[in-house]
Amino acid sequence: MDGFGTESSNQYVVELDKHVFHSWSVQESAAPIAIAGAQGCTLWDFEGKQYLDFSSQLVNTNIGHQHPKVIDAIKAQAETLVTIAPATANLTRGEAAKRILDRAPSHFKKVFFTNAGADANENAIRMARQFTGRDKVLSAYRSYHGNTGSAIAATGDFRRVPNEYSRGHVHFFNPYLYRTEFNAQTEAQECERALQHLKRVIECEGPHAIAAIILETIPGTAGFLLPPEGYLQGVRELATEHGIQLIFDEVMVGFGRTGRWFAFEHFNVIPDLITFAKGVNSGYVPAGGVIVSDAISEYFKSNFFMGGLTYSGHPLAMSAIVATLDAMEEEGIVRYADEIGNKVLGPALIELMEQHQCIGDIRGKGMFWALELVEDRATREPLSNSKIASLKAKMTEKGLLTFIVNNRIHVAPPLIIKPNEIAQGVAIISQALAELG
Repeated sequence: MDGFGTESSNQYVVELDKHVFHSWSVQESAAPIAIAGAQGCTLWDFEGKQYLDFSSQLVNTNIGHQHPKVIDAIKAQAETLVTIAPATANLTRGEAAKRILDRAPSHFKKVFFTNAGADANENAIRMARQFTGRDKVLSAYRSYHGNTGSAIAATGDFRRVPNEYSRGHVHFFNPYLYRTEFNAQTEAQECERALQHLKRVIECEGPHAIAAIILETIPGTAGFLLPPEGYLQGVRELATEHGIQLIFDEVMVGFGRTGRWFAFEHFNVIPDLITFAKGVNSGYVPAGGVIVSDAISEYFKSNFFMGGLTYSGHPLAMSAIVATLDAMEEEGIVRYADEIGNKVLGPALIELMEQHQCIGDIRGKGMFWALELVEDRATREPLSNSKIASLKAKMTEKGLLTFIVNNRIHVAPPLIIKPNEIAQGVAIISQALAELG
């Protein structure tokens, strides 16, 4: 019996799900699996079939499922103060903000809490526009920033096109050597030419009209695209030269995913605003936010901020943040993600490339890797949609939950995954690729 007094089964739960309108899908083609429970890196259905979570769901369950310290913290908060208006002083919210700032660069002074990553990006853009008095926002074509007004307009992929209701958005090509837009042969060429392209976009759009450049530090949904050495430093220099606010979207890569608290730490670059969500509390209760620099914080000391949310700093979400960050610190999870991700997961995936000709490229850092699948390595033609669909079905049937985007398998397991679980997941990918032929 489930918590609502009804006999539960896979069939019953899937039947109930027909009442749900699913995101990013043709409704009649939605075919979800039923999940009854989870622990660590493992989920199971109502018949006991187990699945290995090789994607952290949507790259958010960084500390795994059902971490006891976080569950206990949420329960304790529910018994004390389950909700409160954001204008009040909230002990747990203050503790969450302090812990986040303790891990951010020293000149960040405040945290604005949101409900998720999309509205974190939305409000970072709002802050930059109000702070600069400018309107335009530059972002990459290969990007995803969320599904609210400005966030989806800032997004570069095809989902943007029917949703462009926000004004002032301009896109540019970010570096991606494997499918270069700049006829580059090396990382250095790709970096130099991508920066020259961005410089020209800024010049043509009017430097004094641009409020912000928003970039995923390492683009996630677009393909786990590691920026070449020097690129983010070059973007920072262009932004500084023209008084443009630089926003790093760390929604997917923040809080340990790449083996650092923030992904920008790998590149020796500091933005003006940092957005976060997902891993900050492993997605246990929806939460996101903007980490605000001292300069912008000072501006809003005497200028009214035109933004707010009913559930900003919701106590249950804040308790999950506090417990998650404490657990990550106490258990050395970020250091573990760096070591195991780069010494076990990465090499295991690279070895797959020697076994399967359909893998055209592998790239990643920490617990954040992508396999790009092709019909032919020479032409780099992406693997067909029908083959990708078949591959995903095969992996799911074999008990592996993956994050498939276009012709790529995105491998981003919980940061706590054990080496034997990595071996299990990689073996399933290899088996499915072999069966695909």
